Amino acid sequence: MKAIEVMGTVDDQGQLSLDVPLIVDKHTRVKVIVLLSEEADKEDEEISESAIESFRQGWYDAMRGNTLPVSQLWEGIDAE
Repeated sequence: MKAIEVMGTVDDQGQLSLDVPLIVDKHTRVKVIVLLSEEADKEDEEISESAIESFRQGWYDAMRGNTLPVSQLWEGIDAE
């Protein structure tokens, strides 16, 4: 069996909606294991979502050529 980890949301009717589509063969049966977040985990999820959005923005910039050379990024930084 192959495992794929994705995030999703359970609505008021108890229906699960995934954040992204699964890339699998069509009409494949799956086994679903649901891990519910504890209240303490909610802050971690928010940080994770922020990190994901930051990565998406960085990837978008890189694909469009909106980048700087590493040598320029180090200018003005004094390591002691």
